[in-house]
Amino acid sequence: MAEYTARIEREDLITFINACFTCTGQAEFYSSSAEQGVSLSFLHEYIRTNYRRLYARCLAAGINHYNQAEIVLQLLGAGAPESDADRQEESRLIRYALSSLPTQRAYKLLEQAGQRRINNRRCRAVVRQFLAERKNLVFEAVKYRNRMRRIHSHGHLRSEDELGRFLFGDAAEGRFETPIFDAYRRAHYEERALYELPYSVAEGFAAKLSIPRDRFLARIAPRMTSAEKARTARAAEREEIDDWRVDWQRRDPTQLATYLLSLGIPERRARLAELEAAMKASAQRIVREVPYRLGRVSMVLDNSFSSRGSADKAHRPLAVALASLYLVEQASASLRAFWTSPIAHPLLARAQGSTSLGQALLDALAWKPDQLLIVSDGFDNDPPNGASEVLRVYCSRLDPGAEVEIVHLNPVFDAAHLMPRALSSWAPTVGIRDAKDLFLMIGFARFAKGSMDLQALEAYLQRRMLEVLA
Repeated sequence: MAEYTARIEREDLITFINACFTCTGQAEFYSSSAEQGVSLSFLHEYIRTNYRRLYARCLAAGINHYNQAEIVLQLLGAGAPESDADRQEESRLIRYALSSLPTQRAYKLLEQAGQRRINNRRCRAVVRQFLAERKNLVFEAVKYRNRMRRIHSHGHLRSEDELGRFLFGDAAEGRFETPIFDAYRRAHYEERALYELPYSVAEGFAAKLSIPRDRFLARIAPRMTSAEKARTARAAEREEIDDWRVDWQRRDPTQLATYLLSLGIPERRARLAELEAAMKASAQRIVREVPYRLGRVSMVLDNSFSSRGSADKAHRPLAVALASLYLVEQASASLRAFWTSPIAHPLLARAQGSTSLGQALLDALAWKPDQLLIVSDGFDNDPPNGASEVLRVYCSRLDPGAEVEIVHLNPVFDAAHLMPRALSSWAPTVGIRDAKDLFLMIGFARFAKGSMDLQALEAYLQRRMLEVLA
C-alpha cells in the first residue's frame, strides 16, 4: 500500500511540474484558453492542498513565469504554514520568485492579489518588502502607474512624498522635483518630454498628440530596451527606419526563431546568411552557460500544420523545435535532423501537412544514435498512433536494454489530459515552453520515465531550492 501511495504521489508531482513547464493559460491549436485555465487551476489547487511544501519548492524548479506567479498567489492566499521552518522557507521562496520575475509580471502578480482579495498580514508584508527593495521605484511608478496605484490602495500603503502625489493626484498639474515625474506632466502637451519616458508610456502620449509613427520610433529608440526593440522590429521595418539595430544574437533562440518565422519565405531566403549566423551565435551563448553535453543525436522535429500554434502563441511549437535544433547542434558530437515534412533548410521551415512521426522515427533510429529527441505536440495522425507503434516495437524488441535514450519534448499543454500529450509509454514526455530549458528537461525526463522514485524527486526539488536561495 505504501509503495502504491508513493507512486501516486510521484505521478501527481510529475504531472504538475510538467504542466508548469509548458502551460501559460493561453489558447493552443487544439484547446481554448478557457480549457487551459480550468485544467491548470485544478492542478494548482490540488497540489497546494496535498503537497504544500513541495508545491512551494516548485518555485525553484525552473518552471515558467506564469506558474511561478500562480504559486505565489496560492501561497499568499492560503496564509502562512503553522511550522516556523516551513513558514521561513516559503517566505524566502516567495521573495526569490518576486525578485526573479520580469518586472511587469511581478507588479501584475501583486495587482492580482488585490483582485483576488488577498490582504492578510503576510501578503501586506510581502508587498511592502518588495517595494522597499526596488532600486528604481520612480521609473517603475511611471511605467506601471495605474497598477502601482491599485497595489498601494489594496495594501493600505502610505506615501507622503512625491510618489504619493504622482500616484493619487493629478499628475498633469503642478511641478515635480523628481525629473521623470515632471517629464510625465509635461508630456501631456510637449512632444520633447515624451522621449524622457519609458517607451510603453511614451507610446500612449504619442498617439494622443498625433505624432507620426516613424518619427516617434526613430526618436524614442535610445530609450527602448533590447526586448522592446525586438518586439517592434517588424513595425520599424514597415516604417523603413534605417537606424534600428536589434542585436538578435543576444536574444534567446526561441525568441529569434519566433521572429524569423513571422517573416515570409522570400525574405528569409534573402536574409538566410544573417539569420543563420544569429541563430548559431544565440545557441552558442546558451550552450556555454550549461555543462550538459550530448553524443550522437537524432532529432525528430514536427513541422506539421498544428505547429503553427494559435493566435495567442503564433508559431510557438515550430519555433521551439527550430531553436532546439540549433541548441542541440552546438551541444552534440554529431546530429541528424528528421522533419515530418521535407524542408530545404531549417530556417525556411513552415507549418504544413499532417503529422507523420512514424516514418521520421524509423529514419532517425536507423542512423543508430546515442540519443533520440522528439519535439512534437504529440498529435500523431499519419497514420494514427504510428509513432507509438514504432517506439513500442523498437524499445521492446530491438533495444530492450534502453541503450538509446529517447525523450519526447512537447511544447504544447493538452488541457484534456492535464499535461503535455504523450506519444508512447515507452518514451518519457516532458513539457518545454522555451528551447533554452531543453537540457534541464532532458534531465527531468528521468523522473517522468519512472526510473527515479518520490524520494529522489523530493531531493531534486530540495537541491534546486538550496541552489537558488544560496
